[in-house]
Amino acid sequence: MSAAQQQVKALLAFIDQSPSAYHAVKSIEETLIRFDFKRLQETEKWSLKPSGRYFVIRDDSSIIFFVAGKKPLEEVGFKILGAHTDSPGLKIKPNAVKNTDGLLRLGVEVYGGPILATFTDRDLSLAGRFSYKTNAGGVASQLVMFDQALLRLPNLAIHMNRMVNEEGLKLHKQNELALILSTAVEDQISEKYLYELLATASGIEADKIISWELNVYDTQKGSFWGDEQQFYANSQLDNLASCHAGLQALLNKNSLDANSTVVCAFFDHEEVGSESTKGADGSFLPDVLQRIAFAFDINKEDYQRALAKSFMISADMAHAYQPNFPSAYEPEHKVTVNQGPVIKVNANQRYSSESISEAMFIQWCEQSNVPYQTYSHRTDIPCGSTIGPMTSAKLGIRTVDVGNPMWAMHSIRESAGVEDHGYMIKVLNSFFAEK
Repeated sequence: MSAAQQQVKALLAFIDQSPSAYHAVKSIEETLIRFDFKRLQETEKWSLKPSGRYFVIRDDSSIIFFVAGKKPLEEVGFKILGAHTDSPGLKIKPNAVKNTDGLLRLGVEVYGGPILATFTDRDLSLAGRFSYKTNAGGVASQLVMFDQALLRLPNLAIHMNRMVNEEGLKLHKQNELALILSTAVEDQISEKYLYELLATASGIEADKIISWELNVYDTQKGSFWGDEQQFYANSQLDNLASCHAGLQALLNKNSLDANSTVVCAFFDHEEVGSESTKGADGSFLPDVLQRIAFAFDINKEDYQRALAKSFMISADMAHAYQPNFPSAYEPEHKVTVNQGPVIKVNANQRYSSESISEAMFIQWCEQSNVPYQTYSHRTDIPCGSTIGPMTSAKLGIRTVDVGNPMWAMHSIRESAGVEDHGYMIKVLNSFFAEK
């Protein structure tokens, strides 16, 4: 197995054990602890030291981790990588269980913009967190993940949907997305069924469980594909692949010994606009950066000087060219898998890249011997956006939007190129470790 395949093998394992944003943050936390990072609590006073390794978690699904630089913050600023832990999909409703026609089904709500048709005929299950009453009368939470296939969304037979191949599969969000869970039993109290499932999985008594945040995930593991295994597939490549690349880059010995304070900020809720207590459009990153400065007795003016000397890379996956659909792409901006990271540019500031930040990222690519590509969306089709513009505007930090090329973004089964993951790790390490 090549070095690039080894890196992707680690990525696939990370995604497989991270079926929700909560699990992704937990996986990252466990890795950081192995590298002697110390958890900081927002409710406590912080005491930091140069070259110290720290992390902060907000509400279980957003995490910021950093290594304090060797040089004074006001002289060298922050080197920040931003990404997100959430992916589009289906979330379970509070009163989820439907008992109709001899079947128990779970009602769902659409989260973000998934390709709904890709959820049909898959081996689906549940993961997330739930809250419960403690013996002392308080409230606690616990992560939960069902390993086995629990749910399914069977397709309608073509004999009843004759135009599906001509018109595409269209699923009514309210009426046609309920997931089959079980055969109903006559004396079954259906509204308690999900509580009992959670109790069995967790060991917490069903009558103590209060509420949950559960998402639907595909139980199929990640895999390599292609005649030479040059591609890979899994769920949540958007955007756990960027999170994993950033984590690996920051844990490189050169990054851990950097002059600048290097920061990875991974947020929940990007897929629904980021406007939350733990989203990129909230206070989490500004709060942490400011508290780092305060911990080193830096005054307000020097903190603003540090921000002015800082740089941020917003890493989110990019649209690879799919030759079956040439009309969907800008003809002069076809980006290809296994050809390096993509710089994303948009005149309407859906991406934060501008000519100077673009040039700086190109220099880091060249220093790393990493190829790079540039992407612009078709002018007549609205493009997506990232956390880049909002964090750049909030902090006043020069930012570039980049990402690895991938196919089938927002499908439950996405694909990308093996070489690109290693390329991204290399260039991010050059960014963090730059003297």
